[in-house]
Formats: sequence, structure tokens, C-alpha cells
Amino acid sequence: MSWNPALDPEIPIGDAVDAIETVIAPRARDLGGFEVRRALPSAKRQMVGPFIFFDQIGPVEFLSGQRGIDIRPHPHIGLATVTYLLQGRLHHRDSLGTDQWITPGAVNWMNAGYGITHSERTDGDVRERGQLLSGIQTWVALPEEMEEGAAGFEHVGAEALPELEAEGKSVRLVLGDAWGARAPLDLPSEMFYADAKLDPGAQLPLPDNHEDRGVYVLQGEISVAGETYEAGRMLVFRPGDRISLKAGGQGARLMVLGGATMSGPRYIWWNFVASSREKIEAAKEAWRAGDWAHGRFRLPPADDAEFIPAPER
Repeated sequence: MSWNPALDPEIPIGDAVDAIETVIAPRARDLGGFEVRRALPSAKRQMVGPFIFFDQIGPVEFLSGQRGIDIRPHPHIGLATVTYLLQGRLHHRDSLGTDQWITPGAVNWMNAGYGITHSERTDGDVRERGQLLSGIQTWVALPEEMEEGAAGFEHVGAEALPELEAEGKSVRLVLGDAWGARAPLDLPSEMFYADAKLDPGAQLPLPDNHEDRGVYVLQGEISVAGETYEAGRMLVFRPGDRISLKAGGQGARLMVLGGATMSGPRYIWWNFVASSREKIEAAKEAWRAGDWAHGRFRLPPADDAEFIPAPER
């Protein structure tokens, strides 16, 4: 494992105030039987690099025969979704004809481009058996020149992702390049995304080859320059600073993310992301028109009996 040798594990030097630009406390939302905690977008930060949406799902236990998750078909434009599970399984179907079970440790990248529709469910034998489900769903804003490109879906199994081990820490690189490794998925812009597990007292230097860097504490706690941050906090760091995170006495699990900042802010409405209001308005009208045979959006072929209508506002 290549932990950048130029990074002294005792860095940063100075106040935590100087090292950390923003601390975000996620907003909890009940989605009907399970809770999500949303860190991005927030009042303090719209994006970390290209990451414009960050939800922690669960953990939630669905007992045998319970309804589970039934997110009906709904549309996206101008973004890529990244679904990364820690526990459990989730059934993804989309308007391209993709039918994929999402499993822990795998990366599932859905490029919405000009428009895609998908559903996410816990159905079939998973519902019959019950399960413990937890994970992270993020959205990546696409570069302006790719917002109206072709949609696509890619699944990369956990076994194909780089696993880095050193000095009490284990990191799975989900997307992009960091710590001298590169994940296999081709990306539309510069970014990195990683799942890091730290033993008690272990230290993790942040990658120094990306402009924007943040970390979300999933479990345990970490300290930065003597200040401690517990689970359920997202920290966003100042560009260019050499930063090292130290796990607390129970260890820690983190999602580390970032990349190059976008050329400008993005507009967000419902499940749509775009660089202009006009693109959002056009997508609204297309979804409300409901022309699944000839219009901009199609429903998933294997899940087309229902869909989520657009909000009124």
C-alpha cells in the first residue's frame, strides 16, 4: 500500500479551525419505515468536489415478510448515482433494461445524462427472509458538456476494487485515484471515493492530489489536530492542507471523498441536477407529460406498473 511518504502522520500542525473548513451535521428524514441522514447538499456546502448529494441509509432491520424498501420508478438528469451498500441487498432496475442486485462492497454507477428512470426495491426472497440494510447513496454532478449525454449503468464487484492495507488501516477505493491506487471505473471528472476502516489509534492521511476533500464518520470517532468528531458528522477540509485523521479508542469507519471542484454551482429540483434552470424545467415537463413510449423518459421494462409523480412545487 502506498501511503504517500511525504505526508507526516503527525500533520496537521496548528488549530483544527485552520484545518477544517466546514462541519456538517446531517438532517434525518423518515422515508416510511427507515431513516436516512442527508449531509449533502447542506446550507454550508452544496458540493464536495463533484459530490452533490450524500445520504446515509439505515442501518435498518426488515423482518421476514415486512414491506421493506419500495422506491418506485423515478427520473434523474445531469448526475450519476453511486450506490454503495455496507449490509444487505437492493434490487436496481432501470429504463436501459438493467436488472442488477446491489451487494455490499460493490460500486454501482448510474449515469443519468439526458435522462434515465430507475427503481430500488427489496423484493423477492430478500423480503421473505428479511435483512439488515445499511449503505450510502451519493450523486455526482456531471460536467456541463456531459449533462445531456447518453445514460449508462455500470456495476463493479467488490473483488475488482483496490484494497489497501497498512498500519492498522484498511481502505477500499470505490472510485477514482488516491494513495497511489486507481479504481477501475472510468469517470467523467476528477474525483475519489473510499471506504476506510481504522483500528483504534490508527492514522489515515488524506490524499494530497485532490483539491476538495471531505470525510463522513460512519462509526466510531476521529480526531483532527486534537479535536474529536463522532459518527454522523461530515468534515470538509481546506484545499492544500496536509491532513491526517486519527481513530478513537473504538476505531472508526469512514467514507472519504472529494475531487476537483465544478466550473460552477448546480441547480437541484427533486431528482434533477443541472447547470441551468432551463434544463430543469424541460425535464419537469417531460416527466409530467408521461409519454413513456415516445417521450424523453422510459419506465424500467421489468418494473413499469407504477411510478413516482413529480412534486407539485
